[in-house]
Amino acid sequence: MRRPQRRALAKQSRAKDGDEIRLLEAWIDAGKPLPGTKPPPPSEESSAANARARARDVVAKAAAGDYSDYGASTRFDELPLSKKTKDALRKAGYKEMSEIQRAALPHALCGHDVLGAAKTGSGKTLAFVIPVIEKLYREKWSQEDGVGCIILSPTNDLAGQIWEVVRKVGKHHNFSGGAIVKRTGIEQEKERINSLNILVCTPGRLVQHFDETPNFDCSNLQILVLDEADQILDKNFKSQVDIILSQIPKARQTLLFSATQTKSVKDLARVSLKNPEYISVHEQASTATPDNLEQCAMIVPLEQKLNMLWSFIKRHLKSKILVFLSSVKQVKFVYEIFKKLRPGIPLKCMHGRMKYEVQQAIVAEFSESTSVLFSTDIFSRGLDIGNVDWVVQVYLCLKN
Repeated sequence: MRRPQRRALAKQSRAKDGDEIRLLEAWIDAGKPLPGTKPPPPSEESSAANARARARDVVAKAAAGDYSDYGASTRFDELPLSKKTKDALRKAGYKEMSEIQRAALPHALCGHDVLGAAKTGSGKTLAFVIPVIEKLYREKWSQEDGVGCIILSPTNDLAGQIWEVVRKVGKHHNFSGGAIVKRTGIEQEKERINSLNILVCTPGRLVQHFDETPNFDCSNLQILVLDEADQILDKNFKSQVDIILSQIPKARQTLLFSATQTKSVKDLARVSLKNPEYISVHEQASTATPDNLEQCAMIVPLEQKLNMLWSFIKRHLKSKILVFLSSVKQVKFVYEIFKKLRPGIPLKCMHGRMKYEVQQAIVAEFSESTSVLFSTDIFSRGLDIGNVDWVVQVYLCLKN
């Protein structure tokens, strides 16, 4: 294709994007939910075909200037989202919204700060990834604009998993980004980090760049996301989070999501939340875990715990078992002892002193086969591993 033709197509594409952005901004402003409102229960009568037809009708009316109240939407294609995002969601198989997505997305899309809590596995990641993509799209963000969004995660593995969702939802957009998770050397990251629009990282790695990367600038930041916010706002990350907050503008949108959420005035003041929407879709639930997860506890004398664990593994040789232990030493000890005893099922171990690449390989192997994985709490937050039959916590950490 000749250069004049490419220029003409690029100009046409920019004009088309500009028209869509004006439509989306008008739709978002006209149909934005009032503060404190929650979506009504979804109708159980409408079929999938009727839902698709309703979604097409909503979009057609919006194009004609008749904007719907998207706060009651049940499907992604009923929301004021760009065509690029809707196409990516459709291709990834995302159609119906979960409870947390229905409650959080309307508020997040119109720029409200959100404090969201929902059970593990309820779809919290999409509830903040979609607003991130859409906000940068409507702002016409490009590589020259630098860092527009930071998503903080407590662990490298969870950060990598979040980045995969960002890639999936933003595949048709032109944003740059990456997961800063010690996968590559710090020097390689320094060369590119200022040209990335979306950073997914742990607090420690981000602070390292603030300290060591020349001219690292987040002064144009549009949106800050804290995933597993209760853990990130905990005292273990306090000094790192304080450094990060001192380096980014206070005039931004902030989204906090977790399975259990804090309403501490002190914590919320630290992250400069402004009139946040408190969203808790499972606040009446007795636990922060899915309803179909069966839980039980056994009181076992300390000297009998390993015998009990061995017996449990021997009785479930065709199961995928995740075993949590309290320290790296415990993980190494139990793994080596049980490996010598040969229980009849593959054994693996993982802890924070392993290289990130080794951890990723172990997670991949555990995901694909029946085995027992001994791990510290590095594996305890938000990772999406399918078909795990048993999770065993050997040494409970009791808190007042």
